[in-house]
Amino acid sequence: MRRYGFAIGAVLVVAGVALHFPDYVMAAPDHYMMAGMPMGPAMTTGMVLIALGLAVAVWGLLPDRTAAGAASGPARYAALDDVPLGRAHKILAGVLFIGLVIDTMKPASLGFVAPGMVHEYGLARGQIAALPFAGITGTVIGSLAWGYLGDLLGRRAVILLSALMYIATSVCGFMPSFGWNLVMCLLMGVSAGGMLPIVYALMSESIPARYRGWLLVLQSGLATSCGYLVASGATTLLVPEYSWRVLWLLGAPTGVLLVVLTRWIPESPRFLLARGRDAEAAAVMARYGVRRVPPAAPVVAGAAPGRRALFTRPYGPRTYGILLYGLGWGVVNWGFVTFLPAFLEASRAGTNAPRLLFWSSVCALPATALAAVLYAKWSSRKAMLAYAVATVVVLVLFAATGTGGSGGRLVVLVGVLLAGIGGMIAMLAPYAAEVYPTALRATGSGFAAASSKFGGMLGPLMLTSAPRVEGLALISAVPVAAAALALWRTGRETSGRPLVEADAPIAEGEQA
Repeated sequence: MRRYGFAIGAVLVVAGVALHFPDYVMAAPDHYMMAGMPMGPAMTTGMVLIALGLAVAVWGLLPDRTAAGAASGPARYAALDDVPLGRAHKILAGVLFIGLVIDTMKPASLGFVAPGMVHEYGLARGQIAALPFAGITGTVIGSLAWGYLGDLLGRRAVILLSALMYIATSVCGFMPSFGWNLVMCLLMGVSAGGMLPIVYALMSESIPARYRGWLLVLQSGLATSCGYLVASGATTLLVPEYSWRVLWLLGAPTGVLLVVLTRWIPESPRFLLARGRDAEAAAVMARYGVRRVPPAAPVVAGAAPGRRALFTRPYGPRTYGILLYGLGWGVVNWGFVTFLPAFLEASRAGTNAPRLLFWSSVCALPATALAAVLYAKWSSRKAMLAYAVATVVVLVLFAATGTGGSGGRLVVLVGVLLAGIGGMIAMLAPYAAEVYPTALRATGSGFAAASSKFGGMLGPLMLTSAPRVEGLALISAVPVAAAALALWRTGRETSGRPLVEADAPIAEGEQA
């Protein structure tokens, strides 16, 4: 019965979402305005089915503890790094890229649904600000929770659960009140917050070492850009006809798509080996072209490190550096860059803020490809340092000169800034996935993702403490500078090297 638990749960969730559609269709003559509409028996039943379906799905994905054995020795892990990049690797990368695009769409839609919500619910500016705050808070919770579950249930299982929650939280598009939207937006953030760390834990554990760095960084940067493009495109094509609610409703078909695509997502072979599930691991490894491996030598020296090991030696120093790096990116992206257009318009220097940001973004696009090359071919640690330092330098220049001066100077400054933070976020997740052992990899990646989202929660609060662009730039530069210093002192080189394992940790003094 339990082996069918996820399938049964998924059917219940889809049925629960479907029960909401009749009321949405009934609102079509009024352009889908559902504010104040009572939740009828069908919607109430649907909510119960969704909650029940999620519980059954989790039950179906719980690991069978009786099937686990002793973890395999280092030679079994090493075999994964010596194979060429095959068809199965490319399919995995492509499917997970689609998952990341779907994941990025969710928080990216927050800005696009806000105007419609303001109009339909009659909200003030302060009230609508609660929406992105709820979404970002959800992503912080999701990053921490899904990271932990990824090390407990497995990488593939968590991707399945996250996809199912995409379907479940699509009912946000049916909610008749702003309060219910806030609740569902929080849950949507929880579902979206954990996909990124799990994807990179799975990718890093499946892709051969010599291809891993550039592929993960390139995938990270491109998926983020494509997610925003899809969200903006859906807004342009669908919102005029079906209202802002359709952006939430897209969670249902995209979630179903992701569930279907998991057919081409095998479980991480390293996770299986670490759990002593050698027969399953051998099948996955054969899929990746690992035909002959040394005999499995069980590791009985000790248990896998617990979650506290993230904050004790040898992993503690690198964890704090990663947390600072993510926090610094979040503060700059959500604090400085978010409010930069307002400062540019207020400067009255004849600057067209949207046009400036557009051309600056175009100039910054090659930064993702450059980051991938530098990370893989030069040095992961030095590449991350270079992008952090470039970000600090630009912020200091903004603090010294403000937003005055020629448009060309501003294009260069903003372009370098966007390139810097674009490279930072593109490298953060791959790096975090490479510096922890298999037993901690998903949890550590979850903390990294949560730190960048937490920086996003702090960013908007900075505006009240720094009402001028010069002060905002200096405040934003502080955590990035601290992250660069921490990375310089405690960072680990990962470019082209085998992943860290619990039985073979990187020596504390090992640097580039």
